[in-house]
Amino acid sequence: MQFNKPLIRGVLQKRYKRFLADIDFGEQQFTTVHCPNTGAMTGCAEPGFIAYCSDSDNPKRKYRYTWELSVNANNEWIVVNTQRANQLAGAALKTGFIPELANITEWQAEQKYGEHNSRIDWLGRASDGQQCFVEVKSVTLNDHGLGYFPDAVSTRGQKHLKELILMRQAGQRAVMLFVVMHTGINEVRPASHIDPKYAQLCIQAAELGVEFYAVKTHISDAKIELDRVVRFQLR
Repeated sequence: MQFNKPLIRGVLQKRYKRFLADIDFGEQQFTTVHCPNTGAMTGCAEPGFIAYCSDSDNPKRKYRYTWELSVNANNEWIVVNTQRANQLAGAALKTGFIPELANITEWQAEQKYGEHNSRIDWLGRASDGQQCFVEVKSVTLNDHGLGYFPDAVSTRGQKHLKELILMRQAGQRAVMLFVVMHTGINEVRPASHIDPKYAQLCIQAAELGVEFYAVKTHISDAKIELDRVVRFQLR
């Protein structure tokens, strides 16, 4: 995916109240921008990091700018806007980027399903009529090249795994797709040191037939694009 307009470069001053960040776009002119990431953002939001923002070009919007990318002290690029993960996952699914899912077609985003009126990120269908439910997660927590999810205890993430298990038990394909949004990450694992219940649910889900995949992205201030499939390891 390519950014519609050039991003604006600044320096992060601080992130606060989850949805806000102050960016210096030059000459100590701090601007408050929207932060589209509800996670802990560990290692992604340190003061002094380079920050790239998109401009809504809407002066009536309360926060005109949206924080899209960070560049850390190691010159590693990180996608802050978690909405981009679903877009890239859609591109991966529709183009057959993941060989094991290449036979699935008719992909639809944000479809209602299950007993609790949940929404699945992507729903596909094979030629034999079998459905494929895909939940997408953005991975940015990096530890020496290993990417971990989640970056904080996630009851929502646990719920998603349980719902995928139910879909698999109903005879459908169920997939957890991790989109690596950090150029320093080359492998993905469940963060058992942060959310042991989530990690255990991953193991349980895999034993019951839920599929796990991870794809890495190439990130720049011009575009974010799929790079390659990387290893996902349960332990």
